[in-house]
Amino acid sequence: MQFGLVDPPWWVLVLLVLGLTHVTIAAVTLYLHRHQAHRAVDFHPALSHFFRFWLWLTTGMVTRQWVAIHRKHHAHTETGSDPHSPQIHGIRKVLLEGAELYRDESRHRDCIETFGHGTPDDWLERHVYSRHSELGVSLMLGLDLLLLGPIGLTVWAVQMLWIPFFAAGVVNGIGHYWGYRNFAPDDASTNILPLGLLLGGEELHNNHHACIGSARFSRRWWEFDLGWLYIRLLEQCHLAKVRRVAPAIHRSTARAQCDEANVLAVLLHRHHLLAQFARAMRRTVEEAVFDPTEAPRSAAQWRAARRWLRHDGRQVDAEESQALKGAIQSSATFATIHALRGELAALWRRSNASSTELAQQLEAWCRRAEQCGIAPLSRFARTVRCYDLAPGHVR
Repeated sequence: MQFGLVDPPWWVLVLLVLGLTHVTIAAVTLYLHRHQAHRAVDFHPALSHFFRFWLWLTTGMVTRQWVAIHRKHHAHTETGSDPHSPQIHGIRKVLLEGAELYRDESRHRDCIETFGHGTPDDWLERHVYSRHSELGVSLMLGLDLLLLGPIGLTVWAVQMLWIPFFAAGVVNGIGHYWGYRNFAPDDASTNILPLGLLLGGEELHNNHHACIGSARFSRRWWEFDLGWLYIRLLEQCHLAKVRRVAPAIHRSTARAQCDEANVLAVLLHRHHLLAQFARAMRRTVEEAVFDPTEAPRSAAQWRAARRWLRHDGRQVDAEESQALKGAIQSSATFATIHALRGELAALWRRSNASSTELAQQLEAWCRRAEQCGIAPLSRFARTVRCYDLAPGHVR
């Protein structure tokens, strides 16, 4: 017996659900995230309004609220003010109750006023989308029931749960807890998977945190950002215009010592440089901390050292902090690596120094690294000098 206007077989229903939820994911990553929150890409007004209307139907989210909460996340990542950090709230809380954390933060008017600027404020937004956010999802329920009958309730439920779980839970939770890192920004962000298919590219979360203003999230040849593919296709249809993408990493092996171009390139790619440091030093740190002739064997010290190497100590708890101090005190090699990394990271915090002064300081750092007697550090110093501005880069 047919209860709705159509009676598709089960496999068509599955494809329908995947299609509907994927349009919603695309609207979140393209419109809310890359366009509204970070202004990395512009869309044709008609396309922007379609995204806004679709999100009203399928999520009930208010553009200004989503943008404000996301910008606050970037402004206060991994601190007590971060709306949804698993390092603060715990992975279980963010993964399973991410939508509740979002709703709690949306009630804070100071957050919306501070971070929600530049979002749509037309008649439809004020009188329909924002004022009656629950009306959209009710209309979606009615459409699903009208077209599909009782099974439409299940389709609607999946639509309503998709974003709260995958965007609010998986991206905000797992994307700051588990995965691999191409870059070392001052947070715990990770790339969940190298193939950004299911979540439209949001899986490449560490890449995004390293350059939040980029419309493209993939950074290595084997990574794929489906959202970026959509943007390029929309560009061909004159429906999108890319404003910013992350600069490519360029190297030159001809440099004998650090100069202004080198230091500017290091500043530009500092998150990549620190990630390279972590990779280059990993084996050396492990051998230093576990070397019985130089330090007592301590699994706790190694875990703390490894976590420090990935996150510069910002995500180290009190217990790990004590283990880290023990590793520094008991291993001269690790103490040297720890000190030199701190000095390197401090270079780009010296806002009053000129580029010439920074180049001199960077060269002095490279010489200390080369003369410290630790072979991987010496090789890394030569890597630092290779960073260069891409041809045509405007300083």
